[in-house]
Amino acid sequence: MGDLAFGGRADFENAERGLVASSSPGVVRDADGRVVWDNDVYEFLDGSCPETVNPSLWRQSQLCAKQGLFEVTDGIYQVRGLDLSNMTLVEGDRGVIVIDPLVSVETAAAALGLYREHRGDRPVTGLIYTHSHVDHFGGAEGVIEPSAKVPILAPAGFLEHAVSENVYAGTAMARRAMYHTGVLLERSPDGMVGTGLGQTSSSGRVSLIPPNMDITHTGQEEVLDGVRIVFQLTPGTEAPSEMNFHFPERRALCLAENATHNLHNVLTLRGAVVRDARVWARYLDEAITMFVDDSDVAFASHHWPTWGRDTIAEFLAQQRDLYAYLHDQTLRLLNQGHTGIEIAEMIELPPALANAWHARGYYGSVSHNVKAIYQRYMGWFDGNPAHLWKHPPVEEAKRYVECMGGASRVMSLARDYAGHGDLRFAATLLGHAVFADPDNVDAKKALADVFQRLGQGAENGTWRNFYLAGAMELRDGIKPVPMSIAGGMTAGLSVEQVFDSMAIRVNGPKAWDEHVTIDWDITDSGDRYRMMLSDGVLIHRRAGGGDGEADLTLTLTRPQLFALIAGDGTEGITSTGDAAALHRLLAVMDAPEPDFPIVTP
Repeated sequence: MGDLAFGGRADFENAERGLVASSSPGVVRDADGRVVWDNDVYEFLDGSCPETVNPSLWRQSQLCAKQGLFEVTDGIYQVRGLDLSNMTLVEGDRGVIVIDPLVSVETAAAALGLYREHRGDRPVTGLIYTHSHVDHFGGAEGVIEPSAKVPILAPAGFLEHAVSENVYAGTAMARRAMYHTGVLLERSPDGMVGTGLGQTSSSGRVSLIPPNMDITHTGQEEVLDGVRIVFQLTPGTEAPSEMNFHFPERRALCLAENATHNLHNVLTLRGAVVRDARVWARYLDEAITMFVDDSDVAFASHHWPTWGRDTIAEFLAQQRDLYAYLHDQTLRLLNQGHTGIEIAEMIELPPALANAWHARGYYGSVSHNVKAIYQRYMGWFDGNPAHLWKHPPVEEAKRYVECMGGASRVMSLARDYAGHGDLRFAATLLGHAVFADPDNVDAKKALADVFQRLGQGAENGTWRNFYLAGAMELRDGIKPVPMSIAGGMTAGLSVEQVFDSMAIRVNGPKAWDEHVTIDWDITDSGDRYRMMLSDGVLIHRRAGGGDGEADLTLTLTRPQLFALIAGDGTEGITSTGDAAALHRLLAVMDAPEPDFPIVTP
């Protein structure tokens, strides 16, 4: 742990500062009584750190588990510990402005209820999404009705990125997010203790109410319910669409998720577009010059606030230097011919950053962030022709096991490596044994044991969750995840995005010889689209006058389109032409597989 000051109490004092009240019990249920959030289950964190958890991660989890309504400064409150993220509430002339309504409708409603219990039944007079990740908009319908006539602010590009991340690759990301958040792991010193960014995600209903006001440029000012806000756009940082903003009269700075009390992800383990560490650092520097001299408190959408002008300045400067150092040193070393995997073993943070609690790798890590920076510039290929056309994992595993003398020999070697503390290579060997023969119960058990040891030693919360989730599935098989993100976001989908999601599901080889042309008349928007299936590709565009005749024309509303794609039939849809054309199209579309295997083939 180097020179980390485990005896220091400043973070604990800040995490508890301004506590108004905690929610008791810290449990949220949906309308059917199912528990979608339980913070009380982390009460075991009140004890001393056991041998099964990295002491640094234990400390971070203790801080993240603190739950309740907190006063940040005069007129600004946060609810923390009722979901992965924080909900911030800013009091205005007539009501309250909500910033980032958590993941689920149920937890958002509970957070707003806790606020109102202690601050009065103030109406929600504005809603702000700091960025395009689901834990910052999914609970919107828990604080306002979809038809509410209130300003809903978001950074430019919010809707496009919110949908593309959670719908286009949503099934695969949701599957990996089960590992990432440890949602199915037991909450205990032997299991899930947190993600580093917060405890985990709630599992309630996800919603999306589209914004009605875009923030389009840095320096833009808006007044919501008498509260003046100055915005700074930060695209390409922690999210493709993100923004910081300042409350001049409150001397308070909202940093969204651009500066939290950990090293964040340049590429999340659940999957996402690679972020730009270079611009991330530059926007943090811009925030310093724009806002710090006029700020007494800085708060974010995760963790606890930072108070005091000089402390905020140091915090932001170190966060800036953290991403800049990783970026610049990765580029320096890749230009000397090193690969991402090599660079990840070579980079060591400067002592001032390595010993800063808020720069520790609880959520992102130096290791996987360096690999992500390499990937952003150089892609997956390291330039070595031997790595250009490798066998897929199962075929490679069979050959490795054969060359090593069979599964028994591989397992014997793995035991030796594990016994000498080289758990990383033991996991590699046993991974080959499992992929070469997924019915090898002994290999799966041995790999699960190695994963468990790796997870319990990890400082990074998501690494721990990945290892322990992998061990769980090797032992018990795959369990369905009780949450669907994409299903709650249809209100935010454009027609083009619905068609894009259809194209992604086309089984190319199955559709090679199929040709279909369909026109879609969307009555509630007045738009007309031409869709063509050819060469295994589904193309769509706005229909023009010279397109010629379609095989089929469908006349329908956007909700009817959503229902059709969801498999709810064609009720209320009128058609002209060959009705079989739609059936031929749907017949070549695959259904996503939400529970695909990860640690076994």
